[in-house]
Amino acid sequence: MIGEDNAGYDHARRIWNGKIDRKPRLIAQCLDQGDVIACVQFAREREFRLAVKGNGHAVAGTAICQDGLVVDLSMMKGVRVNPQELSARAASGVVLGELDHATQAFGLAVPTGTDSEVGISGLALGGGNGWLMGALGATCDNLLSVDLITAEGKLLLANESANEDLFWAVRGGGGNFGIVTSFEFRAHRLGPTVVAGALLYPLDQARGVLRAFRSFAHEAPDPLTVYPCLIYLDDGTPVLAMAACYAGPVGEGERAVVPLKQLGKPIADHLKPMLFLEWQSAFDAARPFGRRCAIRSHFLHEIEDDFIEVLLAGFQRAPSRFSAVILEHCHGAIARVDPQATAFGLRKNPYHLEILSFWDSPEETEANLNWTLDYFAQTSPFSSGEVYVNSLDEGEGNRIKQAYGLNYERLREIKQRYDPDNFFCCNQNIAPA
Repeated sequence: MIGEDNAGYDHARRIWNGKIDRKPRLIAQCLDQGDVIACVQFAREREFRLAVKGNGHAVAGTAICQDGLVVDLSMMKGVRVNPQELSARAASGVVLGELDHATQAFGLAVPTGTDSEVGISGLALGGGNGWLMGALGATCDNLLSVDLITAEGKLLLANESANEDLFWAVRGGGGNFGIVTSFEFRAHRLGPTVVAGALLYPLDQARGVLRAFRSFAHEAPDPLTVYPCLIYLDDGTPVLAMAACYAGPVGEGERAVVPLKQLGKPIADHLKPMLFLEWQSAFDAARPFGRRCAIRSHFLHEIEDDFIEVLLAGFQRAPSRFSAVILEHCHGAIARVDPQATAFGLRKNPYHLEILSFWDSPEETEANLNWTLDYFAQTSPFSSGEVYVNSLDEGEGNRIKQAYGLNYERLREIKQRYDPDNFFCCNQNIAPA
């Protein structure tokens, strides 16, 4: 246990989002399931508030609680790949880059996210959008089983044939139902080389390119996932980046991206064959550990002309050149799963908008938060009324029902069954029925 008097306390309580500054009473750096069980029992006996940290990458900072116990899983490492069974088992402290490194050694991949430093725990438990979702679905769609410590300190296995209701709930329901200590995923043959990268367009072409992309997206092949992004270059120039990855053979990918390259006249073309591992870490530099961040997001049914105007005008008012806007195209395999097959039910609206505000100095906080909220309000009339739980920010608990829709009441019933006292409440919380 690490307390405020220990030399490593401040380092241990830091998480990815530098805006979050909470001081837990104790931090337990767990090494195995026994440590986790002991933490649950310790917290229950002393009526401590308990938070669970996988890798601490969530913008909302749910990994850290004020004046409670943090169960830090980040030291629980290890990936075991079974190339014959096409599966991979990962401990709860594993980050995406470590899982990718282990699976790519066998020419395999598990569908995950877009930043190598993100923890597998939070991503998988909340859903898991990423570059492979068009071909292979969300991360939670590829989850085969979990080992989970309940609020009573008991170890359970949850899969399609054991504790099926719990297995349904953890595929999208976040950390509401227990502490997952191990994940088993389905792995797929991919790589080591894929066609990936980005096309950069000047902002004066962005309107036309986004309209053309709207038509292109309706016909895009499943393996090709494209994220239109508004970003600032290092010199402060705003550009539209069409980031893409083809989850399949290189030859097929090169043919598939030809129409994408014809949407406008790019000022730079970085869309080419590259190592999948290289592409999976390409966004890391833009999102360094400790930078302050705020996020607002929602799903859209369509990219309307009026939305494009609001999108472009709002981005150019960003007070920080580190900020970005991402429009994820969620199509193909991820969209064909029945919305009630897993707790992650956001399958029908194909565009996921993320407004990501980044800044370094605390003096810039007010301006950046105001921009984020104003920009979000301007885009809200185009929203489908849904939000991805992994993209909820601090203080957005009022949007939980938007994250689960028709699945919300079933999740509350399962929460009542496994955690009636809401012991696991330091998260995007689902209250027991």
